[in-house]
Amino acid sequence: MGHHHDHGHGHHHHGRGASKQALLVSLLIISVFLIVEMIGGFLTNSLALLSDAGHMLSDASALLLSLVAMHFAARPPSAQKTFGMHRFEILAALINGVTLVVISLIILWEAYQRLLNPPEVASGTMIVIATIGLLANIAAAFILMRGDYKENMNVRSAYLHVLGDLLGSVGAILGGILMWAFDWYIADPLISVIVAVLIMISAWRVTKESVHILLEGAPSRLDTTQIAEKLQQLSGVIAVHDLHVWTVTSGFESLTCHLIVEDDLPSYPILTKALQLLQHDFGITHATIQIENSSVQHDNMQCQEGNQPQAGHDHSHNTACHDHNH
Repeated sequence: MGHHHDHGHGHHHHGRGASKQALLVSLLIISVFLIVEMIGGFLTNSLALLSDAGHMLSDASALLLSLVAMHFAARPPSAQKTFGMHRFEILAALINGVTLVVISLIILWEAYQRLLNPPEVASGTMIVIATIGLLANIAAAFILMRGDYKENMNVRSAYLHVLGDLLGSVGAILGGILMWAFDWYIADPLISVIVAVLIMISAWRVTKESVHILLEGAPSRLDTTQIAEKLQQLSGVIAVHDLHVWTVTSGFESLTCHLIVEDDLPSYPILTKALQLLQHDFGITHATIQIENSSVQHDNMQCQEGNQPQAGHDHSHNTACHDHNH
């Protein structure tokens, strides 16, 4: 009976070109204003500006990393890397997330030192520079929103960087106004703390999602138990086992499973129905389904039945865990 494949890969390459252009333009904008803010931060002695510049540096590296990731992801699959370099995008998102956590911890430590002894800040200049930074971030965020930031996790991680940075610029402006109006220099480290916390929240989300994908976790939008149940309801299917669903990269989900069917039934009509069901009900266009009947024995293969979503009665043969090199 063997393996049957559906080759309608749903790689969702639409929008990649637009995303790449959006990332490139955003990178140029952010890089220019990163230099402006860093110089401004040192000249005005403002941690709020420097923390915003630190965030902009992470933005620039995030955008650069995303562009590099897109370049690698576009490479065709090889004999060694059968999925191509798609995972590089998820890896880039993970590195971005971890980098953001480190930057926010550095800002928090420096803010703690300054809260104990707030230094004087040239608030007027700080307001001007922070306003320019804000405009740069609004432009970059707008450009990234026009890319497929909802579909593409890599673009979304870059977008979150810019969004957090935008809030940082707003904070720096508010801090500057408070210091300029009331000589309230403690506002500078306080604003920095808020910026650091905002950075950390967005970093946690991106890191958690990318780790989940790298650990071959099932996509959050899909219920594997429900998939198994629906497949088992197909006419002629006795049981479903060894079901795996995972995300290769943004917009590219993959599924493998074994269907045990009644003896003497032709397998192709069942296979066709199963593939149609997966595409129609769950939006899965890349599936590998193995059709089996009572003649198929798995005694020579080791398997963990674990907490796999199962459907149907306990079948006569030992359930197999194929080594699908995902």
